[in-house]
Amino acid sequence: MKYSRRNFVKTAGIGGIALAANPYEILPQKSIKAEVLNPYNRVPVSLIIDDSTCLVNMAYFGIPQFGEVFPDQYKQDWRKLPREIPDSFVREFGEWCHENGVKGKYSIVPFPACTGHVNRFIPGWTKKELEDSLRLVRELMVPDWDIHPEMISHTRVIDIKTGVPYPSATPEYMENWEWSQTKSADELAAYQAYALNILKEAGLPCEGLTTPGGYGGRNQNNLALGTKDAVRSVYGSEISHYFRDLFTEKGKSVAPQVLHPSGLDGSDPACVVSILGCTGDWFGGWDGLTPGNPDLFITKDLASGRMVDVIDSGEPAVMVCHWPGQYFNGDRIGFNILKEVKKRLDQKYNNLVWMKLGEISRYWAAKELTKILPDTKKVLLKAPFAAPGFTVKINAVAHDPQIKTRGEIKPLVRIKNINDLKSNTWFTDKSGTVLCFDLQKGEAELIL
Repeated sequence: MKYSRRNFVKTAGIGGIALAANPYEILPQKSIKAEVLNPYNRVPVSLIIDDSTCLVNMAYFGIPQFGEVFPDQYKQDWRKLPREIPDSFVREFGEWCHENGVKGKYSIVPFPACTGHVNRFIPGWTKKELEDSLRLVRELMVPDWDIHPEMISHTRVIDIKTGVPYPSATPEYMENWEWSQTKSADELAAYQAYALNILKEAGLPCEGLTTPGGYGGRNQNNLALGTKDAVRSVYGSEISHYFRDLFTEKGKSVAPQVLHPSGLDGSDPACVVSILGCTGDWFGGWDGLTPGNPDLFITKDLASGRMVDVIDSGEPAVMVCHWPGQYFNGDRIGFNILKEVKKRLDQKYNNLVWMKLGEISRYWAAKELTKILPDTKKVLLKAPFAAPGFTVKINAVAHDPQIKTRGEIKPLVRIKNINDLKSNTWFTDKSGTVLCFDLQKGEAELIL
């Protein structure tokens, strides 16, 4: 079944989006056939962190606002939670992740629970504390993590003409519930651009966004179009992406969905990618009150678990968590579970590559939208987007293959072990030849 990112949100299915069919299928010509593999012939792995921001513990400030809307559903004693998740934990977490190669998405809620704006000030903290927090995110987190807004406040809907929250504490005026379900793509784009502009003014890069709770769940075509337009208008990104849904049942595909491509034959191509999570939050919950279980990701004997199911299928395995659950009120229960899951994955697999969501999105856009024309002695590539580590398999044995791009010819280096594959290398056996290179935007030739 489909798993809600928060146990208090009823979300709609991904169905209903007009998925973009690949207009450029791989076309076999004569005896050569080609297929695009995963980057570096490895399985992408990533971690999505929701409900993170500068200093503010979203659970502490969000629960009373959610409780005002649904008083019967929110019985948590939010007052006993810490109001702050300190930067000392951000540093501890970020440094461990960097040392261990963990990458993914880290939210910065722009106007967290209506407390204050991260590009201006947040009451309860000094200006210097906020500036130091933003600097830590820029220097430590940005290299390994995509930064996303989770709309504007993650609680009340904001009147973007005035910057003031709407006064009604009803589902129709909360970001998590009904407000977004009936809005046009242009209306969603304007709202999302407001959030993105706050992050831009705070000096943070951004190519995507995360939806809070059920935001856009029954309006996903407009959500996708609105995301594409918003990210493009604020940051100029040719490939935007968003996280909205996750699926936990065995056998359910979680492959990225490349949507609404445009301008593929021109100089200004664009598309938007829906990234799907594959796990529930089995680290520590959105409120930091329910301890998680590493066995749900991968069991101690390494034999089963949702990550095993997805990795063995070859699709990107994107875990999902919430920042209050990683910190777990200072006990770090979620963080310790992450360490255990990472250790078990390393014990079982040697074919994983940790990637940011934007990197996965770029690769999948190139994989699905690059026109590939094999011939007897070469493969012609017409790529609307560049993609590092682009990996192609052909059903023939190559001899000293080369990649020709913009008149420059570069030889590929032969390797003896497929696990050593990296950019500008190739491997061959009885099943064919695997070639890995940095795909450039435009036309290129693989000379076989």
